Amino acid sequence: MKINLSGVETEFSDVSSETYRTYVFPKQETVTIDSPHWLYVSKSGGHRLIDDKGFSHYIPSGWIHLFWQVKENQPAFVK
Repeated sequence: MKINLSGVETEFSDVSSETYRTYVFPKQETVTIDSPHWLYVSKSGGHRLIDDKGFSHYIPSGWIHLFWQVKENQPAFVK
């Protein structure tokens, strides 16, 4: 899916096979995105996500762990 970010068309990857994804940061803070649908990874390593409700999320690089659960009969890794 192509989305316009600040005047630049950007290709997002479909991650709608995931039920959620959780980012863990160095001090064990976590951020969980439920029902992510689209993902773009920037050159700096930040993740831009769009969830199933149309909310946009930005996760800065610097997290130390990322985990997710996929829906039944979906691939564990999409990219």
